[in-house]
Amino acid sequence: MPKEGKFFELFNAHAELIVEGGQQLVGMMSALATSTDGMGVFAAAIDKAETSADKITHETISQLHKTFITPLDRDEIHQLITRMDDILDLTQDVAQTVALYDIRRATPEAITLAQITLSCCERVKAAVNMLPSMDNAQSILATCREIDQFESDADRVMRGAMSKLFRDEPDVRELIKLKAIYELLETITDRCEDVANVIEGIVLENS
Repeated sequence: MPKEGKFFELFNAHAELIVEGGQQLVGMMSALATSTDGMGVFAAAIDKAETSADKITHETISQLHKTFITPLDRDEIHQLITRMDDILDLTQDVAQTVALYDIRRATPEAITLAQITLSCCERVKAAVNMLPSMDNAQSILATCREIDQFESDADRVMRGAMSKLFRDEPDVRELIKLKAIYELLETITDRCEDVANVIEGIVLENS
């Protein structure tokens, strides 16, 4: 049995796909502000990233069963990769909801939320990239705090978006559709915060 699997490589590859999904989501919301053209291209790119990430998740868990000595606690590895996978699952949920609900417009608030989710995804990638060396402990913890702040920003934007929606949207169907999108986008930042919490635990235990 190998003493140490390529876990950090797998984490980094997965984090790259998380950012790719976030970029495609921003592209989808930005394009949807003016037209419904090209939504299939964005959705297909997100599906591709999610499928590739699923394979990395399965490979990581498989490595756990095959590796005698792991660089981190086994439970920490399992938690980290599954929490990371949750981010892309939700990104895919947003894209699928746009198609299923036949959403034909994105509000400025939806675009802002998508941009905040991308910022969270980029910070997740940055924290994961630094994880192999505990010399980076303070930088990792600072990046995790940034993720927490972005999650708070998303909460604030969503509350404002919901208030405006219920105040100004006369079409009940549109209200239901946009409410679902707002909630899903905000939940992506929650899942990024979950990853940050796992990473903080790893750093505090190993540094």
